[in-house]
Amino acid sequence: MKLNSLYIALLASITTNTYANTTDLERIEVKGSYFNDYKVDNANGAMRTSASLLETAQSVTVITDTIISEQLATTLGEVLTNDASLTAGSQQRNREVFNLRGFELSSSTGYLRDGHQHWSHYQQPIEILQQVEVIKGPSSILYGQSGPGGLVNMVTKKPTAQTLFNASADVDQHGSTRFMVDAAGALTESEDLRARGILVKQDVDYWREYQNGENRERDRFLGALVVDYDISDNALVRVHYDRTDDEAGLDTGAWIDDNANVIGDDKTIRDMSWAFTDITVENRGVDLEVFLTDNWQVKLGYNEQTFERQRFESAPRMPGGFAEGDSYESRPYDRFDDWQFKTAFIDFIGEFKTGSLQHQFLIGANSLDYYYGQRRTSADYFDFSAGQAEPSRPSVSYKTDDTVSETEYDYYGIYVQDLISFSPEWQLSLGGRYDKQNSTGNDNESFVPKVGVLYHPNASATIYASYSEGFEPQGSETLIDETDVNNGMKLDAVTSKQREIGIKWQLFDDRLMLTSAIFDISKEGTLVSEQLETPIGSFTSETNQVGEQRHKGVEVSAQGAATDRLFVMASTMYLDANFERDEVLEGKRPTDAPKWSASLWTRYELNDAIALNAGAFYEGERFADSANTITKDAYTRVDVGATYKFNLSNTDINLRLNIENLFDKSYLGGGGTSNVTVGEGTNLRLAAQFSF
Repeated sequence: MKLNSLYIALLASITTNTYANTTDLERIEVKGSYFNDYKVDNANGAMRTSASLLETAQSVTVITDTIISEQLATTLGEVLTNDASLTAGSQQRNREVFNLRGFELSSSTGYLRDGHQHWSHYQQPIEILQQVEVIKGPSSILYGQSGPGGLVNMVTKKPTAQTLFNASADVDQHGSTRFMVDAAGALTESEDLRARGILVKQDVDYWREYQNGENRERDRFLGALVVDYDISDNALVRVHYDRTDDEAGLDTGAWIDDNANVIGDDKTIRDMSWAFTDITVENRGVDLEVFLTDNWQVKLGYNEQTFERQRFESAPRMPGGFAEGDSYESRPYDRFDDWQFKTAFIDFIGEFKTGSLQHQFLIGANSLDYYYGQRRTSADYFDFSAGQAEPSRPSVSYKTDDTVSETEYDYYGIYVQDLISFSPEWQLSLGGRYDKQNSTGNDNESFVPKVGVLYHPNASATIYASYSEGFEPQGSETLIDETDVNNGMKLDAVTSKQREIGIKWQLFDDRLMLTSAIFDISKEGTLVSEQLETPIGSFTSETNQVGEQRHKGVEVSAQGAATDRLFVMASTMYLDANFERDEVLEGKRPTDAPKWSASLWTRYELNDAIALNAGAFYEGERFADSANTITKDAYTRVDVGATYKFNLSNTDINLRLNIENLFDKSYLGGGGTSNVTVGEGTNLRLAAQFSF
């Protein structure tokens, strides 16, 4: 028996012994032939095990590669618009920022790739992704330090025994092109050695322009290779490597006035045309999966990520009260950044019984070794105003900086989780994590618990309640401010707590998943400084670790097949988010956190050859500043698409046309007063996809 077959057998055994009886399992097996590419039943990133979404006491959304392909998505941001719990922040400097349940996702702790913590300070290569899992709420128990909103786990494509060769090309109305080849198959007759390779070449011409009339451009190359080898019938080793080279002109965003109107033309880029960012990212690693017995397996993984970036900035500064035609200051500099992430984990996963109780048990450990170094050289400042000739690029280089600013730390964590089945109706999920961070002047220890109760009224429904915690270490072990009364105070990690109640219900013979969740998240322990009315000696302020941010809300979603020909992915979120116990921000709402948001994407198959797509994406009013004085209007963007499939000379061909922003809606995306993203007008994309 090959490893994949054994894995399926183990999963079936787990399902049988939890809440699905033999009859239910046979019924699901019969329906397995139904084609439903909008819905998946498992998200391994949520619990690091094969537990189904119905056995997960947490809200999780899975966006499949089918939806990614239909939308001709080129960035992670375009993918994540399919989940209303995620809203976009700034997109300046050729990277994307997201808020999950109103909390910003950190580049260092908010993203995973195949369960490894992933440095995400760049636009992700989504062409290598099989699906994207959005794990909502504090998730520190399994992954370590992370924010209150949750995590985004990017699951990569894997080798296949069956030979496949896919090629595609797409183009938009601006002349942007993308070419991709995806090939996989067995390398030996016995199929014990398999590989998959992906190549992408993308050239982008953006719609926004520099003030000298030049277009902003981007040049990206991606290469990825994954190799699987069956060491034995019960053991598999996987080796992976990918590299991204991404160079683009800089666009730090538009400037808006106090009424949230763009100053000047929507197309205007305030950066100079010679400003750019040049990124090289490499990931290499190995994973090992061994079935020790029919009921126990061990998984080990190691990944090294190197991220090198040169960023030559013109660094425009928006003056107060700026109006078009006024001059503004630029502060050019050349900077080189070097990030290095080394991650590792080991998981023991198994099932066993204690009396009448069935256990799905996980015990494991993971670690991160982090390094960051920066070199930077600045040029003379200069003033610029519209209509002037663009100044030439300053003759400076980061290579003249002999000093390197460095940061290093490492952490490890040990975690335990048990899904206990008392009966076909009742389950209990228990877990905890101990985490230790070592850093010069900033050592941290944390323990976080997680508990969930699940009730299954039938094999297709779950009602759950859960409590989870998370943590984020402070930047320093102690408060460092010689003018503060509490200078030298020991700082604890910022903690988050979530209480969530939810329902998951599968309809239409389990083809459509409906989910609903009510959540209450609090983030506690941020620093709050107050100015002393009467200074005490040299002390002029008092800082305490009492700040709190609280987000409460409701989410509803539907995903799967509504009929044999209609497929849908829809979600909406209501969010009540405020800062509490903060002298400056108390009672204020975080930026880019709308009260209401919604998303919808559908496919209707007219016949076996023609399918139509339609989508709508809504963002409610959002604040552009922390003082909550500037409000960006709500908007709804409508997208449509169509696919025509046919076969020519034994080659399956898909021709696709997508129209984004069909009604040419003007809107502002994420970002603040000096870095807001201006929504693009109507844009056409054409694609041809070939499967040999």
